[in-house]
Formats: sequence, structure tokens, C-alpha cells
Amino acid sequence: MTGGGLMASFLALMAGGVPVAIAMAGAALIYVIVSGNVPDFVVIHRMYGGVDSFPLLAVPFFIWAGNLMNSAGITNRIYNFALALVGWMKGGLAQVNVVGSMVFAGMSGTAIADAAGLGTIEIKAMKDHGYPTEFAVGVTAASATVGPIIPPSLPFVIYGMMAGVSIGQLFLAGVIPGVLMGAAMMITVAWFAHRRGYGRDVPFSGARLAKASLEVATVACVPLAAWALYRLGLPGGWAVIAVFALLLVLDRLFGVSAGMALLTPVILVGGMTMGVFTPTEGAIAASVWALFLGLVWYRTLDWRRLVKLTMDTIETTAAVLFIVAAASIFGWLLTVTRVTDAVAEWVLSFTHDPAMFLLLANLLMLFVGCFLEPVAAITLLVPILAPVCAKLGVDMVHFGVVMVLNLMIGLLHPPMGTVLFVLSRVAKLSFERTTIAILPWLVPLLAMLALCTFVPEVVLWLPRQFF
Repeated sequence: MTGGGLMASFLALMAGGVPVAIAMAGAALIYVIVSGNVPDFVVIHRMYGGVDSFPLLAVPFFIWAGNLMNSAGITNRIYNFALALVGWMKGGLAQVNVVGSMVFAGMSGTAIADAAGLGTIEIKAMKDHGYPTEFAVGVTAASATVGPIIPPSLPFVIYGMMAGVSIGQLFLAGVIPGVLMGAAMMITVAWFAHRRGYGRDVPFSGARLAKASLEVATVACVPLAAWALYRLGLPGGWAVIAVFALLLVLDRLFGVSAGMALLTPVILVGGMTMGVFTPTEGAIAASVWALFLGLVWYRTLDWRRLVKLTMDTIETTAAVLFIVAAASIFGWLLTVTRVTDAVAEWVLSFTHDPAMFLLLANLLMLFVGCFLEPVAAITLLVPILAPVCAKLGVDMVHFGVVMVLNLMIGLLHPPMGTVLFVLSRVAKLSFERTTIAILPWLVPLLAMLALCTFVPEVVLWLPRQFF
């Protein structure tokens, strides 16, 4: 049995409606049995080796942190913070939708968590203020794609493990594209508001804006204050504790509750760039911080709810790791049977231009993203496309951001776009109308995809400053 037979088995199982992870593992098992060239125990050995990885420990903790943030009342605080910051603009609640998603992106790491968590609040609020349901669904879906681009990001963890790339660099590489995506969507909201005559949803309040600005300033000053205390001679750990104690006092005095939630991305990105902890340890730190806010500070979580969230996390983690395990044996067999080399030779036979390759890869990833969820698509595509990137000199950090952005846009496409199903259920809108509502929002997303693809410095500038 050849590599062609391996791919044919996989495609046949997929066409039969078999889940992608089982299709990959099944195709690998069929190849091992039919070929007789590979000992049977290698299947189990390779699948176990695929998940026996330190970076993958970040997966359950990022999922847990996102679940905790979603259920600890933090989404309401983020929504109120965004409302104070931009709710007074024309099309205010739509702008709140985008800003809230950008903030929540720094905590959850997944588009589904964003759509299901903040989306429930935002769609209801927009409908209550007279916005068309389709418009509310469209802006919510588009803004949810920012979730895995701004760190932390579960797809970046999986990609980094599969491609052998620094997860810290991937997290930093997503910051500027994520901010640009948010800005593009805010401009799109302003255009819709001008064209359709949407007004301001809340009156301008200098006091509310000042409080929101204070929260932003407070969060921005946390790493600077910790660094200053450290430079003055206070040990690093005590400097961090002193700054956090000051922040807790400010929250009690001035009510900077959203600022407490906003600290999550600061803890993650700041800690990794300063070398305080690895991305895996950062995931644990984010979980501990979310646990502290929910159980101790906000007191919005009880133990019964915590147990349920933990069980949900275990279930989601098991599904993700099974995909990774199945992809490990499948990807190894693709390499052994020289399928990856054949793909590389085929691509290089008609182009040696990295830009042309990236264009073709974008089209492939957009297509695959319509049928597979991101983790499965990453585990399938990385072994195939990484050798071509290596031969053409494409930076793997740059390619990782481009791949994840493609797959996030794929979440908005039928037939398998998960965000479509989530928002269709949240908004009680038919799947067809939900799909049509999202189409205009693909324009800014595809524009940002083109920018990130063909101007690599947009992606690589920030990680190059720290690595």
C-alpha cells in the first residue's frame, strides 16, 4: 500500500461521515495492516508520543481559564467596560461588540468561547436597541474570529507543537494582526452606521469614559510598576505581589473591576516576553488568576459550578488531544510514504515564488477550513505544507499566523463553520440567514488576511523585538 492509498483511505472515511480524528487514525491503521511494513504497536507508540509533549499541557489550562472567565461574571464586566469606552459612538453597541471581543480574546483563546460567552450578551443587547438580528449576528461572528489571534491562543499552541515553533513568538506575532483586525471591523461598523443611520445607543458620559480610561491606564501601568520596583532592588516575586496588592486596593477604592479581568493578557504576554514563565506555565498562571477572581475576589463562582466547568474542560481537552494523537500517526505515515515530499515537489514544479505559494496555500486553507475545525485542520495541514515552507524560505511563525487566520475565517463558512451553528442557536436565527448575515463581514477579514500574508513585517515585527 502506497502513500496514495493512505490518502485515499482517509478521504473515503471522511466522505463516509467519519469524524476527522477517527478517519486519520483509521486510515493509518488500515495502512499498517495492509502494507505489513510497519509493526502494529507503532500505531499506539506514535499516538502516545504525539500527546506526550510539555507544550500540550497548556491546552487544558487555556480551556479551563476560558471556561472560568466565561462563567465568573467576567464577560459582563468586559461588556460594561467596552460600553463605557465606545458605546457612545454611532452604532455604539456594534462597536462595543468588537472591543469586547478584542478584550475577551486576551482571556479565552478560542472563537467559540467568545461567540458563546460575549455573543449571548451582545446579540440580546443589540436586538433590544432595535438593531436587525442579522447585523448583530454578523458583527458578533466577525469579531469572534479575533479570539485565537490575540494571545492566548489554543490553535497557536497546537501549531507550535506540530511545527516545532516557539509558542511565545506565535503569541507575540498575533498581537498586531489582532489589533488591526479589530480596527478594520470598527471602521466597517462605522460605515454601516453612517449608511443605515444608526445612532448612539448610550449618551456620552465623561465620568464613565474616565473610569474606563483609568482601568486601561491601570492595567498598562502594572508591568511598568513591577519593573520599576524590581529595578529599585525589590526581588521580582515581591515586586509582582506588591503591584497586585496595589491593584486590589485600587479596585476597592475606585471599582476598576474590569481592569482586574484585563490583567490576564498582561500576565501572559508580559510573563512570557520577560522570561518569567513558559507558555505552559503561563496557561497555569491564567487559570489560577481566573480562579482567584471567580472564587475569591468577585465571588461569582461556587464549588458546584467549578466542578461542572472542570468536567467540561476535561471533555474538551480529551477531544483535542485525541485529534492530536491521531494526527501524529497519520502525519508520520505521510512522511514515511513520502507524500509530503511529493506535495513539495509538485508545488515547486510550477512555482518557486513564496508569494505565489502563500496565495495557493491561502486558497487551500480557506477551503479546508470550511470542512474541518481548526485543531483538526492544523494537525492535517502542517505536516504537508511545512516542508514546502522550509524549501521556499517562508518563516514558520509568519505562516502560523496566516494559517490560523485562514482557519478562523473558515469558521464562518458553511457547511461546517462552528461559529455559524453557535450564533444561529444563540440568536434563534436560521442557519441560512445566519450565513447571509456574515457575508459582508468577510470583506474586512479577507483584507486583513491579505495584509498579513503579503506584508510579513506586520506579523513578525513584534516577536523580532523580543526574540
